[in-house]
Amino acid sequence: MQGKPGGMKSERAATIRRYLHAHGPSPIAALAEATGASLPTLRRDLAEMEAQGLIARDHGGARLADSHLREAAFEARESVALAEKRAIAAAAHGLLTPGATVFLDAGTTVLQLARRIRAEPLPLSVFTNCLPIAQTLAEAPGVKVTLLGGAYRPENASITGPLAEAMLEGLWVQHLFLGCGAVDGAGMLSSADESEARLNARMLTRAASATLLADASKFGPRLTYAFAPVAALARIVTTDLPPATESALRAVGPELILTRSPS
Repeated sequence: MQGKPGGMKSERAATIRRYLHAHGPSPIAALAEATGASLPTLRRDLAEMEAQGLIARDHGGARLADSHLREAAFEARESVALAEKRAIAAAAHGLLTPGATVFLDAGTTVLQLARRIRAEPLPLSVFTNCLPIAQTLAEAPGVKVTLLGGAYRPENASITGPLAEAMLEGLWVQHLFLGCGAVDGAGMLSSADESEARLNARMLTRAASATLLADASKFGPRLTYAFAPVAALARIVTTDLPPATESALRAVGPELILTRSPS
């Protein structure tokens, strides 16, 4: 019972961050309604969050601190298409074998795989460039976690840059679970960030097998930095796709594992 109040406070703090990210600077009354907390409780929460540098309070309201706007954007993306991401993670979990060495790329869909591993652990050696994934698996039974060093990119809660690339060069993993920003109609994987694209390309050269985890919304758009063709993958795990997209992917060659979109 002792852990419950702290857990409730953590849930309220997460709700406050999501609300402020979605609505911008907001009055305390609106935050109280969003969290279901009393005004005195909410004021205590906001005071603690301000002391931690998470928010700033002014004129009877609150806003996200400038340094935490990008982290909040990542948290908001976690809840988008969450049921689809969990279905993809469940299918990906079935590809794991005890004792394997795997790399888990940064991103909200691969994070759901980490959460599934924590819920259904098996002996694994996990390398990752994603801080939330490392935190999720830190105490998972039988799972050894190594976080790459390098520059922190808050937009994707990821580690990138020359140090991370150099560390990758000394690794060889059996299985890479990759995320990406987009897969265009020509079958190219791409990212909105140059450093992440460069690191993703390196990952593909350091793995015996690579699996892309991406929901259907990722197929079609094109982002700035292309880093690999779909043909570099062993398989793709995704949700239901339009027939033309599915046919095009199957023609390129990777195994295609389709999970059922929740109704």
